[in-house]
Parts: sequence; C-alpha cells; structure tokens
Amino acid sequence: MSVYQATTSAPVNIACIKYWGKRNESLILPTNSSLSVTLSQDNLRSTTTARADPSFTADCLWLNGKVDPIKAGGRLHTCISEMKRLRAAFEAAKSQSTKGIASFNVHICSFNNFPTAAGLASSASGFAALTPEELSLIARRGSGSACRSLFGGFVAWDMGSDDATGLDSKARQVAPESHWPEMEALICVVNDAKKGTSSTSGMQRTVVTSALLQHRIGSVVPSRMADIESAIADKRFGDFAEITMRDSNQFHAVALDTYPPIFYMNDVSRAIIAIITEYNRLSEQPKAAYTYDAGPNAVIYALTPNVREIAQLVLYYFPQAEKVVIGGQEVQAALPEGFNEAVAKRWEVGSVKGLIHTRVGDGPRVLSDSEALLNALGIPKTLA
Repeated sequence: MSVYQATTSAPVNIACIKYWGKRNESLILPTNSSLSVTLSQDNLRSTTTARADPSFTADCLWLNGKVDPIKAGGRLHTCISEMKRLRAAFEAAKSQSTKGIASFNVHICSFNNFPTAAGLASSASGFAALTPEELSLIARRGSGSACRSLFGGFVAWDMGSDDATGLDSKARQVAPESHWPEMEALICVVNDAKKGTSSTSGMQRTVVTSALLQHRIGSVVPSRMADIESAIADKRFGDFAEITMRDSNQFHAVALDTYPPIFYMNDVSRAIIAIITEYNRLSEQPKAAYTYDAGPNAVIYALTPNVREIAQLVLYYFPQAEKVVIGGQEVQAALPEGFNEAVAKRWEVGSVKGLIHTRVGDGPRVLSDSEALLNALGIPKTLA
C-alpha cells in the first residue's frame, strides 16, 4: 500500500523590520511590510512530518510530543483545508496523478528544537515546515511571518494592497544567504517560557488602541523597508544595524503605547541594549545590532570578525554555567578596550539561560524517510 508522507524542516526567521498588526484577521493581511533574516537550520529549526491516509478518522497534530487541537476555523484548520483544496485541483488537472488523496485526513507531527511561543518565531518556522515554497500564501494564513521562512537569506513580506483576496501579500527573497554569508547572530535566551501576551492578542489590542502604530505604518516603515533593502544589497552593515535597532525600539514603543500597555522586554533585555549601545560607541559605525521580537530574548546581528568579541562582552555581564564555543574555541568573558563597564550591572548565572550562535541560512529542506517523526501507524515515534 502506498504511503503518502513527507518530512521537511524549516528555519526560524528574525525580523529587522517588524510585522505587528493586521488589517484583515481572516486573511492575515499585515498593516505594514516587514523584512527578516533567515537563520541557519543547523542550529534552529522546526521538523514536520505530514501523512495523508484513508484510514485516519480525523486530522491530528502533535507539537513537541503533545496533541495540539485543530480548531474548526482556526489557522491550522485553514492551512490544511487550503492544501486539500489545492491537491483536489491538482488531481482534477492531472490525469496521471493519484486520485483521492485530497479527501484523506492527515496526521501531522512537528518538533521545534528551540523554545515555543517564547518570542523566537516558533510559529513561523512550524507553519513554513508544513508548506512548500510555492504555497507561501497558505503559510501566511497559518502564521503571518511563516511566509518569510519559505526562503533563505534576507526576505521581505510585502503587505500588498488587495484586501479582497490577499493574493499580493506574500514573501519575496531580497537576497540569498550566499549574498552576505558573513552575517551571523548571537541569540541571548533570556526566558524560554511561554510569553504572557501572545502576538495575536497583542496585535489586536495595538491596532485598536495605539496612535503610534498609525504613524509607524504610514510614515516610518515604507522608507525603512527601502533603506534596509539598499543596505543589504550594498552590504552596509552600519546602516543595516541602525535601521534594525531603531525598528526594534519602535516596535516595543508601540507595544507600550497599546492600552493597556504590553511589556515584552524585561530588565535583562534592557541591560543587553545598554551593553550593545556602549559597544557601538567605540567604533565609527555600529558593529552589532540588537533586535527583539514579542518577547525578552535578544538577537544580536554582527559580521563574522566581530562575533567573538561580542560574545566575550555578553559573557562578562551574563556568565554561563556551561562553556560557550564559537569557531571551535571556547569564549572567555572580556571587555573591549575603552568600554564603560558601568553601563550595566553584572548579572548572576542563569539571568541569560543560554547563548545560541548561528548565521544566515537557507530555506525549507526536504528530509529523508529516516528522519520522519511518524511511525508506520501514523503515530509520533516518541509516543509509540
């Protein structure tokens, strides 16, 4: 009997120009365009196996080993329904195709090797792993930023203008990972727990209550999108860094302008900002760029020659219980010459729960059957 199954992996993307707010909740149409860096799957990825089978009695999802309900009318239900619709259209158009798969129920098992719902774009990578590149419109319906994880390198999500269908609101690769391979990232995991205010509910409140959001989407983001795309094209890290940090700052200002206010960052987050700001003061152009999504975890972008020095600086203020290795060598805590030590206090071990070193990476990968997460019965191998 034929087995209709595929296993893929998809990367995390971390936005430099933030997506925050929807103008259409059903179609997941954003209030502004956004841009992100796709990070290497060698360090951070979602792996997903999906199988269609006539013996399955219902669509089922397991996320990180636990059943995740598929709610009628919910985002995952919408994605599955859309994929079945496209499969039915394919079967109708291709006389040689296997018939009937579109009517089968599916079992889906997904695993993230990083914190879920902690502000590290886990929903983005998870939905991208479910959806091949040509289906970016469906990925957007699952989790808006998921469409950006369908490409490697530097990726824009154009907001589009077709509010009736949303067909022009989709991802676009600005540059592949090979364009700027020196772009690396140091992720400071401040909190790996689920955030208090989800992105979905936070966005809804912001759109309704924040006057600053209206200024952002009308007067700020359009020029920033053009400027950062130009900086990426010319590999001008100083400009890239400044735009990235300014946009992170404004995103969190919008969260504070929401009523009641939303606090995604904490004292550790703010200390990291102070440290990176002082580090950049020592050079003519910024050598590091902090950015924060909807959570306290910091992502610090930097070019290869500067990553070790930045890691030394982070370790000085946030010591780790386990050694940190970059480029095969252990990193020791140290301050650069001329650095003002008083910009932040030295925190205890565990204030930053871990450091993840990664770099710009590729888009979704098709994996072998040996990496499938479902067993022969269509049940997660971890539960069998």
